[in-house]
Amino acid sequence: MKDLKETVAEKLVYLRKENKMTQAELAEKLNYSDKSVSKWERGEALPDVEVLVKIGKLFDVSLDYLVSDDETKISTPAKSRRYNHLIISSLAALTVWVIATLIFVLCQMAVKVSPWTVFVWAVPASAIVAIVFNGIWGKHWVTFLLCSILVWSIILSCYLQFLSYNLWQMFIVGVPAQVVIILWSRLKRTPAAKKKKAESAENSEEGKN
Repeated sequence: MKDLKETVAEKLVYLRKENKMTQAELAEKLNYSDKSVSKWERGEALPDVEVLVKIGKLFDVSLDYLVSDDETKISTPAKSRRYNHLIISSLAALTVWVIATLIFVLCQMAVKVSPWTVFVWAVPASAIVAIVFNGIWGKHWVTFLLCSILVWSIILSCYLQFLSYNLWQMFIVGVPAQVVIILWSRLKRTPAAKKKKAESAENSEEGKN
């Protein structure tokens, strides 16, 4: 019969990989350090009951599954959730293009004008929608990628909107904005209180061992 630490370690590795998470991402969701997660997955330490409950809720599995010696691999709903999230996000972004198309058609019908720039502005609008939904369901790094798309698409939209003025200097503004986004992405996301809690937990685990 396997040791409890080994059992939990195997289940944790399986669930994390099944949900396409890194150790750092899992640690962030549990408010622990990736060092702690690494110890759990190597079987060097055992998460306390509170953490096991959090893991169970995060991956939609029971506490019994996490600690039992059953080798059966369960079918987690992670893939279904990711699929549904993708569909919902896509529908939201598509709504922007439906509205842009509607404006374009109405303008043609009403005033015989073809405002093609509505499709240009639909790009940054879609980026905003994507940022919102990614903030709810997506990966942290994707937000910064979407922010970059948002900045440059807004600049491009402004340039094309006033194309006759040849405002190419606007693209220069995007350079410092991009630098800000890059520096922002480098900020550490773990608050000091969480770090302190993680270090305290790690010391406690080392004391038990």
